[in-house]
Amino acid sequence: MSSRTTKTEAVVLRSIRFGEADCVLHLYTLAKGRVGAIAKGVRKTKSRFGARLEPFSHAELLLHEGRGELHTVRGADLIRSHERSRTDGYRLAVGHIGLESMLRLFVEQEANQPAFHALTRFLDLLDDVEATLPAKPALDPLVLSFQLKLVWLSGYLPHLAGCASCGEELPLVGFSARAGGSVCASCEAGSVPVSADGFEGIRALLEHPLADALDARLGPEALRQCLRVIEATYEEHGGFRLRTLAHTR
Repeated sequence: MSSRTTKTEAVVLRSIRFGEADCVLHLYTLAKGRVGAIAKGVRKTKSRFGARLEPFSHAELLLHEGRGELHTVRGADLIRSHERSRTDGYRLAVGHIGLESMLRLFVEQEANQPAFHALTRFLDLLDDVEATLPAKPALDPLVLSFQLKLVWLSGYLPHLAGCASCGEELPLVGFSARAGGSVCASCEAGSVPVSADGFEGIRALLEHPLADALDARLGPEALRQCLRVIEATYEEHGGFRLRTLAHTR
């Protein structure tokens, strides 16, 4: 194998049509982190890659690094297709939120194995998610837990043990992304209001394994507060908003 060719596990985050039969892929890989690649002829009926390179797919890829910015996919062996999530409307919407969060938080070609394993675990668990009333994908506990963990893995662990501004422990009444965590009544100006139940839910979704989110018993308001905390963190530290959240809340 050439020194410019890498064999690595990868998840397809996004696929964009290019030319008559090719696709440009946004990948998150175990070996290199975020990678852009071109899959030539993948849209042809007789393509040897077929559905192995659809968004959500977890595959082992052979990537060749050429002179341009994009790698070339030379081989693809499917590990898990996650077809169940791609073909169910609710799971599809939840999954796209998770994939976009990876796209926006991890932009460098730098390996982050915990982030990769969190992504594959999220997709594995997503296949078993069931919509519950009110069925709002943006408030699904699994994708909220996943986003909180990604925020942590990207370097923005929120301080939730006391007031991030003055150090007081109780009562905590809000979340300030600028201050880096929870704040007390004296420091709440400009913060996102969060109740005691909301803080309890945020801690549970952040600190417990992703699988526990499937059985989370959080009320609608606690889930909404968790989402607002995540969005405030994105805006403060990343300067972005997720487009997928605008249509799924």
